[in-house]
Amino acid sequence: MAPSRGPLPLARTLHVTLDGHKGPVNVARYAKGSAKYILTGGQDRTVRLWNASLGTSIKVFNAHGYEVLSISVAHDNAKFASSGGDRSIFVWDVTSGTTTRRLPGHMGKIHVVEFNEDASVLASGSFDSTVRLWDLRAQSRAPIQILEEAKDAIQTIHIDSTTITTGSVDGYVRAYDLRKGELRSDYIGHPVTAVVPTQDSQTLLVTSLDSHIRLIDTTNGKMLNSFTGHTNSSYRCRACFGHSEATVVCGDENGMVWAWDLLDAKLLQPNPPPKVHSKVITWTEHHPSDAGEMITSSADGTCKVWRHPT
Repeated sequence: MAPSRGPLPLARTLHVTLDGHKGPVNVARYAKGSAKYILTGGQDRTVRLWNASLGTSIKVFNAHGYEVLSISVAHDNAKFASSGGDRSIFVWDVTSGTTTRRLPGHMGKIHVVEFNEDASVLASGSFDSTVRLWDLRAQSRAPIQILEEAKDAIQTIHIDSTTITTGSVDGYVRAYDLRKGELRSDYIGHPVTAVVPTQDSQTLLVTSLDSHIRLIDTTNGKMLNSFTGHTNSSYRCRACFGHSEATVVCGDENGMVWAWDLLDAKLLQPNPPPKVHSKVITWTEHHPSDAGEMITSSADGTCKVWRHPT
């Protein structure tokens, strides 16, 4: 067997720049499946759909009265949800470009929305410290459950078939086991801005405002690894896994994209990385299946698609 050469280098060659937003881009999400499309949400109150290869704008979704802070794409790409300063969640039909549902109830801006696997349930987390769960198959506009354990704003949510994981400004990661009706709280000690689980749900990547990213064992809350070097103390940045979960990737407040080996937490070259955005990188997301592509969005008004040189 050939010796392992470690993780693949990060895609760092600029492929296209998506620059239709007026003002900061707060979130950028790949479509599901082969992920040929990207949705971005901005301070300019719009959600925009892009062709990732060509860099062309396909559609602009207008309905928000305030900034867009979060987007979640359904499993079949037929609909997506968005949220932000409006205190209502917007559910959109992609083809028609119109909202099919608006779900009010939160008392403050909604930092995060996230579908479950089959897009039958939507979870939302707000500045009002609550998480609300919505049954999209029911006609009712009332949430089916409200989670009120957090003592400060909810910044991030992940939902799967059995667990809802939340991260809050109060410094806690909370995991709600829906089958057992149990809650486990892990104290990080600093505002939590992102939680991303591995595919096997055994470990969780936690981004927090002490310029640390931590890999946590979901069964007992133990820290397995810590990733540092980047600057993240004031804004919501998002770390994610690179291809095959061999690396950890995060854009920071200085406009740099950092990468670490997952196993030994060593920084990958170049160290330090070049500055690729002129302002804070608000979102980093690796392509779900392609080893050589990722996206970053920034307060500089752009979203950038990165690839390996062909």
